[in-house]
Amino acid sequence: MDVAILGATGLVGQMFVRLLENHPWFKIERLVASERSKGKKYRDIVEWPSGDIGEMEVEGLGDFLKDPDVDLVFSALPSSIAGEVEEKLAEKTPVFSNASSHRYEEDVPIIVPEVNGDQLKLIEVQQEQRGWKRFIVTNPNCSTAILVLSLKVLSEFGLKKVNVVTMQAISGAGFKGLSALQIFDNVIPYIEKEEWKIENESRKILGLDFEISTITTRVPVSHGHTEAVFVELGQDTTVEELRRVFESFDPLKNLKLPSYAKPIVYREIPQPKLHRELGKGMSVIVGRLGKVNEKTFKYVTLGHNLIRGAAGGSILNAELAYNEKVI
Repeated sequence: MDVAILGATGLVGQMFVRLLENHPWFKIERLVASERSKGKKYRDIVEWPSGDIGEMEVEGLGDFLKDPDVDLVFSALPSSIAGEVEEKLAEKTPVFSNASSHRYEEDVPIIVPEVNGDQLKLIEVQQEQRGWKRFIVTNPNCSTAILVLSLKVLSEFGLKKVNVVTMQAISGAGFKGLSALQIFDNVIPYIEKEEWKIENESRKILGLDFEISTITTRVPVSHGHTEAVFVELGQDTTVEELRRVFESFDPLKNLKLPSYAKPIVYREIPQPKLHRELGKGMSVIVGRLGKVNEKTFKYVTLGHNLIRGAAGGSILNAELAYNEKVI
């Protein structure tokens, strides 16, 4: 299938390009960015690519919208402009979006395939309500994407209360998100709108109503979000049983999706520098599992924010949709 990447020069857009460059199902046909990048070769804007990708000419978004002739679109656009653009495209083209613009609309699914792939059925509702031939599917906020994999495993024991403190990498703020003076030798215990996103997206993805509270922080790590999680369960269990279910969780292994990796890997002391690339960045790491009281447990989880938490998650959504013949 021929694909276009919108926002191809940003951090998430570049990760889409890296992950799709040799993809067996999806071929990069068009790279789209802002007007200031229009007409330039991709390698002249982004230094790492070589070969055919590096030689591709970047299109301006306005020109692309006049003739969006591709089989599907991956959107890494800023949320400030993604909403209207994605809606216009979805009338005729499937859109897999990393932006938050449509995540909280009732007929737009936020998909993490191992958790709620069945919510692709919302596409039919979306098409009927909006009169679109195609659709928008979103992936979650990067911290949410990492968290909900572990919460899905624990949900079989009944989720009652979840408390989370995140330690999020600077790449999550984008190229211009933080200056060196802000983040060097520092921890910033506030990320705008992030706590609300984690709390509300987690409930929507899991389809469960449970109490969840978060504090989000930015830390001087290049890539990889780490999260300290405390969970009160509805039934008693043991650390040994929880570790067993974490390690055995592998719900889509038989589908042979190209980007799929074992979703949860257990390591006793998870660290972004050592573990963020496991499963080519698609695995989430769980460790430091312990019991607080009869039904409350604590653990640490981490994942690559630009891969599992962004571009890789969106590509996996498209692979699932392709496998299910939705696209």
